[in-house]
Amino acid sequence: MSGISIFMYHQVGRFPPIRTHRASYCDVDRFRWQMRMLRLFGIQVISMSEAAAALRGEVPVPARAAVLTFDDGCANFREHALPILEEFGYPSIVYAIAGMVGGSAAWLAESGHATPPLMDWVQLRDIAARGVEIGSHSLHHIRLAEQSPEVQRHELAASRQLLEQELGRPVLHACYPYGSHDLHTLQAAQAAGYATAVTCQRAAATPDFDPLALPRKAISYGDNALGFLWKLYMKDAPKGEAIRRMG
Repeated sequence: MSGISIFMYHQVGRFPPIRTHRASYCDVDRFRWQMRMLRLFGIQVISMSEAAAALRGEVPVPARAAVLTFDDGCANFREHALPILEEFGYPSIVYAIAGMVGGSAAWLAESGHATPPLMDWVQLRDIAARGVEIGSHSLHHIRLAEQSPEVQRHELAASRQLLEQELGRPVLHACYPYGSHDLHTLQAAQAAGYATAVTCQRAAATPDFDPLALPRKAISYGDNALGFLWKLYMKDAPKGEAIRRMG
């Protein structure tokens, strides 16, 4: 195993059969055994801040490490995922949409899916107090690479500012909605002061990647044990896709 596996989750809970957007869902029972498999295979689960320090070269990159990330800030994270994470003692990060806190995942309605509630500020403060890192998932959950550089800068800077104001703690990590990003997005994230930002590119994170364009491994509704293990040990990005450091 080479590099750090940054796993991407969205919702965790109990769902009817899912045929589309399967990476947005993980059955809670499967989530539990996935966490158990990390323990059985000796994978060190670290926080995003710990991963960032390793990728910057400040500490050695662990030989077998994973980061658990959760996009959108759905309320079912607190109900279903967090108790399991606490049971195993695993750190995690939730990327909250600052301008939609307390609302719903309305974008899922476009594909006929239910629109689950998003955590409100009280719930986000609660999980932060319980050790969950909170990151920025932009201000309005839009495809950043389709916006002007000015809009991108506002989405990332204003999101961080609002989250820090409401949570009373630093917000150092970002996640690009839909994985949408370009060079302007990375520049906007850098200007906003983020230490890392993650994409939807599939690979293990290594120091070769720009810290503001780190890859992740999406966990899908249908992933069985073999599929989860394949993603755990997958390390190579598709040829030419790695975004190198901006310098």
